[in-house]
Amino acid sequence: MASVAAPSLLDPATHAARWIVDYCAREQRGDVLCAGRGDPAWAAVFEEIAAIAGDDLGNARERVQRHAADIGTGFRIIGETEERAWPLSPVPLLIESEEWAGIAAGIRQRAELLETILADLYGDATLVERGHIPAALLGGSPFYLRPLGGLVPPGGHHLHFIAVDLGRGPTGEWRVLADHLRAPAGAGYALENRLAISRALGSLQGRLNIERQAPFFAAFRAGLAAACRRTDPRIGLLTPGRLNPSYAEQAHLARYLGLLLVEGADLAALEDKLYVRTIGGLKRIDALWNRLDPRLLDPLALDSHSGIGVPGLIDAVAAGNVAVANMPGVGVLESPAFGAFLPRLATRLLGTDLLLPNIATWWCGGAAERARVEEDFDNLLIGPAFGVTPLGFPGKAALPGSEITGAARAALLADMAKRPQDYVGQEIVRLSTMPVVAEDRLVARPFTLRVFAARDAEGQWIVLPGGMARIGEHVDDRAALMGEGSWSADVAVHGGASVDPVSLLPPPDTLHVRRNPGTLPSRVADNFFWLGRYLERGEAQLGVIRVMLGNSIDVDAGAALAPETVGRLVGLIVAAGGAPHPPSLRRADLAAFARAALESDGSQSVKVINEHARRIGQGSRDRLAADMVRLLDAPFPMGGGLLDRSGTLQRRYAAMSGLSAEHMSRTAAWRFMDLGRRIERATTMSRVVRAFGLPQASGDDLSTLLDLADSQISYRQRYLTGIARVPVVDLLALDPGNPRSIAFQVERIRDHLAALPVLGDDGMDEPQQAQAAALTAQLAATNAPALDETLLGDIERKLFLLSDAIAHRYFLQGAEPLRAGGLTLA
Repeated sequence: MASVAAPSLLDPATHAARWIVDYCAREQRGDVLCAGRGDPAWAAVFEEIAAIAGDDLGNARERVQRHAADIGTGFRIIGETEERAWPLSPVPLLIESEEWAGIAAGIRQRAELLETILADLYGDATLVERGHIPAALLGGSPFYLRPLGGLVPPGGHHLHFIAVDLGRGPTGEWRVLADHLRAPAGAGYALENRLAISRALGSLQGRLNIERQAPFFAAFRAGLAAACRRTDPRIGLLTPGRLNPSYAEQAHLARYLGLLLVEGADLAALEDKLYVRTIGGLKRIDALWNRLDPRLLDPLALDSHSGIGVPGLIDAVAAGNVAVANMPGVGVLESPAFGAFLPRLATRLLGTDLLLPNIATWWCGGAAERARVEEDFDNLLIGPAFGVTPLGFPGKAALPGSEITGAARAALLADMAKRPQDYVGQEIVRLSTMPVVAEDRLVARPFTLRVFAARDAEGQWIVLPGGMARIGEHVDDRAALMGEGSWSADVAVHGGASVDPVSLLPPPDTLHVRRNPGTLPSRVADNFFWLGRYLERGEAQLGVIRVMLGNSIDVDAGAALAPETVGRLVGLIVAAGGAPHPPSLRRADLAAFARAALESDGSQSVKVINEHARRIGQGSRDRLAADMVRLLDAPFPMGGGLLDRSGTLQRRYAAMSGLSAEHMSRTAAWRFMDLGRRIERATTMSRVVRAFGLPQASGDDLSTLLDLADSQISYRQRYLTGIARVPVVDLLALDPGNPRSIAFQVERIRDHLAALPVLGDDGMDEPQQAQAAALTAQLAATNAPALDETLLGDIERKLFLLSDAIAHRYFLQGAEPLRAGGLTLA
């Protein structure tokens, strides 16, 4: 390859050469690196790694991991609530373009075969009628959805996007291990792997002429659009939510492809059309890229117990108004039992053998096949036929027969005799290995390759160049024991021909300008509103704790506050649910009280409030900058003294406030986040002024009030004669130029509500707008001496009512599908 560095660069003195030589001296035949050690492409890879790692491969691993974290790549294990860092190896898997062409041809052929079978199964079912597919393969599968029989998918295709797991044998042959059709995962991780490796090994793309991924995703988006009836369709990615194991990937794909990330509660089916509930009313959805279990999509047509689906969605699909990728019911072909019939079906339906063969499979529903499995039990992989664990099976995943012994084997064979159709036997596949960095050196580990294919605008199948490699944790090269793998790797398809740069970004000289940021679902508006409230609430409570710590506990900092003032500070925290009231106001009790208000787990402490904000951030990563997500995800500081930890948190709050103020576009999402912040700050200031600014306030009260409002400097610059109650109250309650005052918050609230969409076209204010205008006028007509406890309480009550009015107008209200007062069905 002309663009690759000459083999002479593999000088024994270089780190790259030494790594390769040492590695291949230890590893066995069948390793992809050792089989191609004379290929200058591998030399280029390790020269690039050496450039960032020096003589320590651990440096390369850490750098790639940092890039993956910066992109926001993460995943969650089922049953866990916290995301884990995405494990990306710095060493990509290299596949030469000629070899890849054979793989891609096999994937396209397989996709056409699967589509043909599905069209028959949900159509005339002639394959079952003529005995080419046993009826038990449908009746035994929980993924065959009988209610969809006879339904013709919009666009005419059941499959739009598939994933296929491949295994490479020690001699270089590729075989299919599994098909993923229901909600294929991993394409987003493949994309993120490429981004991270490109940032770490920046010159490798040009040196090896690596094929790019952007054309595949652009073609897939165009293919989904082509299946829609409208010429300018709105396409959503339907996610189960932030607790789904691959939610981070889904958010990244939605952002990259320009899709609307939606959950079932965001959608409503009306008159055989699908809509997303937004702050501007109902907006038409033309296609969904589905990542839900298809059985849960529609509780009316499918699983009636589903709480995350969309009632009436299947009717909209049947009417041709919503294309779904992939159609519900395609998962029937994922069953291992179908692997026993695909080779013969390929010959019958396509007139040729499979280019990528399956692993040999015997479905025990046939008497001869069952006898074969029982006879060769120890040399086969024994597993469920339909992905559902049979009663007699000792585990969930398939197991080598040699490892099923004693009573477990007896129970399995007994159950197999009763229900043979529930079991399959498969050959045990051994995998090639590839290098991965472990303990600062290269070690060989088995790998599998997940390949992705999608339909383009013409309905033709295209294959993502590369895909995602999953690398096993252990040396054992049996595919059945690798599981999901412990590492992933970028897969680089390289060749001699130069590759044109392609991006989903518009060309630099495009004349099309778009200032409308797009549709904002009501759920997202709700999340941003409460993200703003939680951030402001946490910062306000932290401010109370810091004032209390600095002026009443740390006596070396100056004169202690009067007990009455300290008691009012304690009362603010107790009223907010931050911590139970301390036994006394002695120093030790106050320190324990402050610690509970800061970091306890059982109350509305700063730590708990931060956790609320963090969860919202995790569910909004498709709309938040990576820096904001990292700040929200940052661990709660637990080391050092209370003041030190409070200072760390204060700087973090300031950073997030700066990011939202200076780095977020002034979209509707930003407006709702700022709305939440303003309502929370106005409410807090009303309480604080009522606690410390009434006529009986002492000097300590007024100074504390200025500290809590962060307005000491503003006050001192205006008034040089000392602290007086009326000027302090005016500054913090009524001054529209003070960004901490109640009046300033209410004016910003009014401005935001005026800029948000309305449902009616009569030009009249909606209730939330009218309430904000009335409160603004009330504050403008009030003077500081008239602000008493009753008036401040009335302001706080009106802020609560205003918050409720905003929620009722813009946010989801249970199962309410429509908005009163007008609709926008666009």
